[in-house]
Amino acid sequence: MIVSITAVEVVRMTTAQLESVRSEALGLTEAERARLASDLVASLDGPADPDVADAWDVEICKRINEIEANPGLTLEPEQVLAQARQRIRGK
Repeated sequence: MIVSITAVEVVRMTTAQLESVRSEALGLTEAERARLASDLVASLDGPADPDVADAWDVEICKRINEIEANPGLTLEPEQVLAQARQRIRGK
């Protein structure tokens, strides 16, 4: 049974209002713009799934433990680039 419904009003901006917000945003510091951009992009994805975040935390810990237990598994950047170039060339 639905007890109550809260109305959500969608506010549309005019082109002038949008340009004003854009202009103000461009006046922010680089760090502030980066934070704002991150927040805006994140808002497009919808709410975060806590189960996914937990699964990634487990996977990251697993990989860190594996590397710490077997340091020989890591490669130097030059080795990684050489292997990538070989794969690109098909060798």
